[in-house]
Amino acid sequence: MNDATADADAESRLVVAISSRALFDLNESHALFEERGLEAYRDYQMTRENELLAPGIAFPLVRKLLRLNELPPAAQRVEVILLSRNSADTGLRIFNSIEHYGLDVARAVFTGGASTTPYVNSFGAQLFLSANPQSVAAALDAGIAAATILPSKAAATATGQLRIAFDGDAVIFGDESERVSQEQGIDAFHRNEVENAGTPLSGGPFRGFLGALHRLQAAFPAGEDSPIRTALVTARSAPAHKRVILTLRSWGVRLDEALFLGGRDKGPFLQAFGADIFFDDSHANVESARQHVATGHVPHGVRNQGAG
Repeated sequence: MNDATADADAESRLVVAISSRALFDLNESHALFEERGLEAYRDYQMTRENELLAPGIAFPLVRKLLRLNELPPAAQRVEVILLSRNSADTGLRIFNSIEHYGLDVARAVFTGGASTTPYVNSFGAQLFLSANPQSVAAALDAGIAAATILPSKAAATATGQLRIAFDGDAVIFGDESERVSQEQGIDAFHRNEVENAGTPLSGGPFRGFLGALHRLQAAFPAGEDSPIRTALVTARSAPAHKRVILTLRSWGVRLDEALFLGGRDKGPFLQAFGADIFFDDSHANVESARQHVATGHVPHGVRNQGAG
């Protein structure tokens, strides 16, 4: 595909921006940077630029996303952009590893220590994944779906199907209902949801990404054989489920599975679903989830107010 074709179909593509530390295991070199500074880090990477990096937490997700381009009819459905605070010199090891693993990642930005966030919008990315919480917070403030990739355990039931799971409030939806729960208690929350069941929830930071994923999913036949499967995994339970269902219906968005867990730990259910990644705003929920599947924390909403 040439650049002209890429620009022509840009609006129909799912564009994901990812940091080098989310894509590859750079823990050792990052620790060196934290302890000894930029020059030591630069020397370390340049002397090892022909040594392959091990896959990072988000590597399996990226591989599955890019494989969607190979399904018939072959098309550029997904583009993955690498955004890195490395310099071009130290980034050579990253590109050597990308080439070794056969990842179709052609576009990249190396900022030499500066923030990568401005370039997320420049590339039109609908999702940004990073190991840097500050970068994620800045992207969210700019209106981009973003999550901090946490040290996690890969799903034991992984399949060739791309499986993405979302929390509801403060992720797909706004946090107005969660505020009621936090400020007035669970009984007030349930009353609020029953009284407003017919009023759609506002969109949260991941509404746009969910819509883009839904459009991508619509390019394939529906059902269990689809290469993409999505799930809502929420602490809500009846009667608070109705508003969620009617909201998604009003948006014209389909999720394949909906799990209303009523406060149960999410981790075992995400493992059963086989999520390639799960997005949640709650620190407690991501702690449970990351013991079972790759997890992204979304530092948004009332639960994260005042978090540094």
